[in-house]
Amino acid sequence: MAAPFVVGGINSLRAPDRLAGKAADVGQPVAEAIGLPSDPVLLVKLNAGVQIGAGLLLASGRLPRVASLLLGASLVPTTLAGHRFWEEREPGARAAQLIQFSKNAGMLGGLLVTALDTGGRPSVFWSGRRAADRAARSIADTVSTGLHSLPGRD
Repeated sequence: MAAPFVVGGINSLRAPDRLAGKAADVGQPVAEAIGLPSDPVLLVKLNAGVQIGAGLLLASGRLPRVASLLLGASLVPTTLAGHRFWEEREPGARAAQLIQFSKNAGMLGGLLVTALDTGGRPSVFWSGRRAADRAARSIADTVSTGLHSLPGRD
């Protein structure tokens, strides 16, 4: 899953000007909202650096959850800027952009699964459900015990 990010990041670093126009539409408003510089070429380079660094972390098995989250965070603006199928008028170009958009959406899903993977340890979701079940049983037991201890109840 990491290879497309490393290769794409390297290609983006080699020719950031080629992607700057697309990055301006999506990247500048996001960058300004979170306090990053709004220069589109710099945004392309920052995104490329995140993709290369996080991609190498993921490929090497180091910090896979963090790497997956970083890659997912970089993939969303990349996809919204680069694969705007809804703006394409020519059917062939529209279909090609839709395929790329869908591929990236699938990769995002895989990254989210990786980010939530606990390596065999119970997940936050499993632990939460278990705690809720225990609390519900405890409340039910308390209510049941309390009802049996009322006068006239045996």
